[in-house]
Amino acid sequence: MWSEASSVLHELRWRKEISGELASIALERLAAADVSPRRPKGLIEEAWRVADRLGWAKTYDAEYLALARLLRCRLLTTDAKLKAGGSGLVNVIGPAEL
Repeated sequence: MWSEASSVLHELRWRKEISGELASIALERLAAADVSPRRPKGLIEEAWRVADRLGWAKTYDAEYLALARLLRCRLLTTDAKLKAGGSGLVNVIGPAEL
């Protein structure tokens, strides 16, 4: 999560979609977030099943969908491909749907 969020913030700042100041504030909040790493049992296997079902060669994006399935939660993304592909498996939402 931290790598993805940091990457998105950097990309938004790089594209000048958000200011450097806003990116810094968001990065500070990310670093201060009270989030513990968690990797549920069966994540890798579920990611493989998801990738197979969706016809994806890589399991990178499938891991997000697999995690949402295992945790029975929504998946928030700005990735249109991930949202379109995964919506049949889990509740995938974009920021506007929060």
